[in-house]
Amino acid sequence: MGPNWSQILRRRVRPPRDRRRDASMDLLNQLIDQPIEPGYAEASGGSRSAGATTGRRRGALIVFGCLLVAGAMIGLSLAQTLRAAPADEQQRLDLVDRIARQEQTVADQRARIGTLTDEIDAAREQALAGDATGARTRDRLERYGEAAQTVDVRGPGLVITVDDAPADAQGTSNRVLDRDLQLLVNGLWLSGAEAIAINGHRLGSRTAIRAAGDAITVDYRSLTRPYRVEAIGDPRNLQSRWVQSSGGVLWNYLKDNYQMRYELTGSDELTLPGSPQAPLERAEVAR
Repeated sequence: MGPNWSQILRRRVRPPRDRRRDASMDLLNQLIDQPIEPGYAEASGGSRSAGATTGRRRGALIVFGCLLVAGAMIGLSLAQTLRAAPADEQQRLDLVDRIARQEQTVADQRARIGTLTDEIDAAREQALAGDATGARTRDRLERYGEAAQTVDVRGPGLVITVDDAPADAQGTSNRVLDRDLQLLVNGLWLSGAEAIAINGHRLGSRTAIRAAGDAITVDYRSLTRPYRVEAIGDPRNLQSRWVQSSGGVLWNYLKDNYQMRYELTGSDELTLPGSPQAPLERAEVAR
């Protein structure tokens, strides 16, 4: 019986049992798994590592340079500020000195005005003395002076003292404002006051009560706390009318709700100084 060639041929083409089916595809698998030659890959990896190190070093240098520039700018600014501080302090002292000199000049001029006013009054008294016509003229001038608040007046009246709330009460509502004094004064006029002064400054028909920063001024003269308001008028009606006026109602409310100081007392004798004469705007020759 001859050999079975079909079985022999099948054995030849059948792969060995211990060999992988894709053994003949090793080259293709190697090309897929390792597309880059190992030596080249190693060299390329070293280049990337060196590049990363160089990039980190460059970034550190940039940050250091920025910090150095910022520090230099801050140091220069500080040096300029310290250099300019003595000059700024000297300018402040010069300004304070100028203000003090101007205030003294204004005080001297007011004193001079008072002296000249007394001399004018004495000369007028001398000129009008001696006859009935002069006496009538003198009486008329006194009435005009009282109406214009340019002469001293005396009489009974009220003394109202107001001030800010205690230091522990914070806020603008706890401070005396210019409008608070305005309403107080208007209430006194409406209650029948004949003459009013705040901290010794006589108020007239053209007097302005204003705020200048944190200060309150009367005719551009600053007032200091507390604020003492004196009003001359009929003692029988002035106080009762004042309490019922808008100013009295306001200040009772401020005292009760904002703890602001408000004191009202009567006086048998008050003396209010005359205010400086207003500038002459219109005059006619007597016929």
